[in-house]
Amino acid sequence: MSEEELDWSFTSHIGKDLRGVDLSGANLRRAVLDRADLEGADLSGADLRNASLREANLMKAALDGADLRGARLIKARLGLSNLQGARLDGADMRGIRGKYAVWRDANWWDATMDDSLTKALTKKWPRE
Repeated sequence: MSEEELDWSFTSHIGKDLRGVDLSGANLRRAVLDRADLEGADLSGADLRNASLREANLMKAALDGADLRGARLIKARLGLSNLQGARLDGADMRGIRGKYAVWRDANWWDATMDDSLTKALTKKWPRE
């Protein structure tokens, strides 16, 4: 991707089919990706601060090293996705499905999420 294409900050992609798209390192600050299909997308190292990903399909997505501070991921599907080393301070992850995601070195405890997921993550990815 060229540098121009990497800046999707303040843009809207509601319900778009973005399966497998390469947005690694992209600026997606405050982008609206509600109900977008991002299955298998590469969002590694992307800046998703304050982005809205409500009900987005992030199955098998690469979110390693992504900055998700303040992002809204309510009811997003994160199964089999990679959140290794992601920044999650203040992210709203209520209702997400992400039990089978990789959470290594991600600060999931600083995000808001359902008690059932918190319990599952505490067992598998304990706070160091």
